Amino acid sequence: MRQSAAIAEPPAPGSDAAGSSQYVTFVCAGVEYGVEILRVQEIKGWDGVTRVPYTPSYVLGVMNLRGVIVPVIDLRTRFGLESKAFDSSTVVIVVRVEGSYGEKTVGIVVDAVSEAYNVAADAVKPAPDLGASADAAGARGLTSGDDRMVSLFDMNRLVASSIDLGSPPAAD
Repeated sequence: MRQSAAIAEPPAPGSDAAGSSQYVTFVCAGVEYGVEILRVQEIKGWDGVTRVPYTPSYVLGVMNLRGVIVPVIDLRTRFGLESKAFDSSTVVIVVRVEGSYGEKTVGIVVDAVSEAYNVAADAVKPAPDLGASADAAGARGLTSGDDRMVSLFDMNRLVASSIDLGSPPAAD
């Protein structure tokens, strides 16, 4: 498959592509999105969550990830997209985000993971002004390649607009 100059194959291990960032891309409702690979802790298959009462509809609940309680956000619901039953391609992208009290771990449910790409800094175009809700969702910009457009997200902003990241850790 031919790669464009904007989205290119990841470099070989140990090489450094100056001025570019690596993104993991994923699909939600047929649209491809990207998140910086350095934010991704792991990607795991959908295995269910424990519901938490009185949370927004896009917060599916929490999961226990090796002793860490992780809130899980349904990106389709968060973006106001049509809901879809989870299937074998549904995954949870576990990301690390910065909050007022340090790093937090959050799961993001998406339809499927696509690929990892290098994106040149000059290939990221500003997202069009679509109102405060799009900005609050953490849109970083857009890039394109191979006849498709990828929306790139700032996970800190996306998660902070979805759940409270400012709470101090619970006392033991």
